[in-house]
Formats: sequence, C-alpha cells, structure tokens
Amino acid sequence: MQNNTVLNGFIKDNMKKDATVSFVADAAGKKTKYTGTDLVSVEIDGNKFNCIKGDFFRVICNGELCFLQKVSDASGNITYNGSEAIYMSGAPGKSGDYFLYNDKDKELKLVSTKTFEAVTTAAFANYAPAIEKAKTAKDNIPQLSQAVVIYNNRGGK
Repeated sequence: MQNNTVLNGFIKDNMKKDATVSFVADAAGKKTKYTGTDLVSVEIDGNKFNCIKGDFFRVICNGELCFLQKVSDASGNITYNGSEAIYMSGAPGKSGDYFLYNDKDKELKLVSTKTFEAVTTAAFANYAPAIEKAKTAKDNIPQLSQAVVIYNNRGGK
C-alpha cells in the first residue's frame, strides 16, 4: 500500500499479464486487485518487487542503489483520478530489461549495451571498484549486480 501498510495473505501474480496482483487476506476472503500505482512494493515467495511508475520491478540488489528487472508493462493501462480516466505511460523499457534505481533521487535508468557505460559511470559516482567490476558485466548485464553490491558496501558513504 502507498501508506506503508503491510498486508499478509495470498497473492496471485498477474504482473506479466496486466501489471496487477490480486490479494486475498484469507482463504474465504474477498479478492482485491492492485496495480503498481496502488503499491510501493510486494513480496511473493521471498522475491521482492518494487513498484515504480505503475510497473513492477523484481529487486535483484537493494540498497542506496538498486538493481532491478522489469516484469510488467503498465503502459496503456487506465487508472482513475476520481471519475477522470487517465492512461498510464508506465516506466520506460520492456519486460525483462534491467535498470539501476537511485532511491534517493528517484532516478530509474535503463541499462542496455548501448547505454551501459554512461549509465554505470553516472550511477556509481566515480567509485572506481564498482566501475571496474561493472566493466566485466558489459556483455552479461545480470552480472552487474556484483558491482551494485560493491557500490552499496563502500565505506564513507
């Protein structure tokens, strides 16, 4: 929930299908459908997902800098502001794409082979050990998680 309320119950994952999750508080309870705009995050079977710009992102590494993988596409979904229908643009990229997210600045940066060097250099703020580790992940973007861990564990933050 956006107000940081924690709910415990059963979740049906519809993230890939229509960028939603269905929540049931107990076996006989009422089902409630939530979009990425309704939630801050959700945890399913030990996997955490952050909700940004209406989309769900699987958290690979968490900390000052997060490494995320997009799992939904909220673009074109309709949300309501009172009775006014608003079409969502969703987050950039497509399902399966990787992103670096700076929680402090709320910046979501797509990591691709085309943007890799510029995005990682800016995200790691000239912290050489993380940048060096990132260079080894250019051809295998999921390995960028190791550089994010190095960056998040640096001393003198």
